[in-house]
Amino acid sequence: MIEVENLTKRYGDFTAVKEINFRIEKGEVIGFLGPNAAGKSTTMRIITCFMPATEGTVRVDGYDVFDDSMEVRKRIGYMPENVPLYTEMSVKSYLHFMAKIKGVPRSQRNNRVDEVINACGLDNFRNRATGKLSKGYRQRVGLAQALVHNPQVLILDEPTIGLDPRQIIEIRNLIKSFGGDHTVLLSTHILPEASMICNRIIVINEGKIAGTVGLMDGKVINIQHEGAERVDLEKLGNIHLQVKGNTEEIIDQLKAIENIDDVQLTHYEDKVGFYNITHEMGSDIRPQLAKIIIQNGSELMELRPMEMTLEDAFLELTREEVVGV
Repeated sequence: MIEVENLTKRYGDFTAVKEINFRIEKGEVIGFLGPNAAGKSTTMRIITCFMPATEGTVRVDGYDVFDDSMEVRKRIGYMPENVPLYTEMSVKSYLHFMAKIKGVPRSQRNNRVDEVINACGLDNFRNRATGKLSKGYRQRVGLAQALVHNPQVLILDEPTIGLDPRQIIEIRNLIKSFGGDHTVLLSTHILPEASMICNRIIVINEGKIAGTVGLMDGKVINIQHEGAERVDLEKLGNIHLQVKGNTEEIIDQLKAIENIDDVQLTHYEDKVGFYNITHEMGSDIRPQLAKIIIQNGSELMELRPMEMTLEDAFLELTREEVVGV
């Protein structure tokens, strides 16, 4: 449904997005995550035809965003980070206006407006001026205008920003319900929100795709660094390890243990190394880990099994090489 190939966007000498590639299938709910200034909003604005790319190709349902921008716009509902509303218009009038400019036939406008008002929980506010709505309900109106022409693709940029916890839950459930009927690309800084809504995460860092994370029922089931093979976490166990002492020699010794897949020093603090160890499921390697650490003259500070969270996966894909050890 969405195909991004070698997409690059430059602003003078600054490259915001550099040769990124990804594909989103019909009906997927995809999270688009990255640190600040990673290139998320730039990419989304190119997909929605708000700005042109410097190089590369973006297609939505087979239509090129540059050559066939009007066809692309018909298929996309876009909710920017700050929803532009005409504050003097009522919710119903505003949605009628948006339906008109988005090409909804006159004979269908009343039904479409009623449908999105009901879908977004705005029935009790249809005659209220948008400027008199709370932040949460203005976000709902933003979702409604993105849906009013029944697009195949929804692009949502920070849809829950500034909301209280209850409003976040309500908007989250609303977005989740769109999956299947719509293809959703969602940008957010709230990782628990992404894990509860999305079935796949695309991580961008410093203008490049860092990798992807697969999710099922909020649980990380696989992780793939860009250009590397996918790691299936359902077949691997994870152990968190903290060791005080020599960290350089111990890594090679730990990697030599049978059934260990990988050993990574994630960071180093107060002479304590923090490790993430992946190993084949069904093998208990804890006694061997402890033995090697003690024989090495180091101190075992902590050793515990753990599941990889989306936060762990995000940090793994965006981390810099550990220095100073």
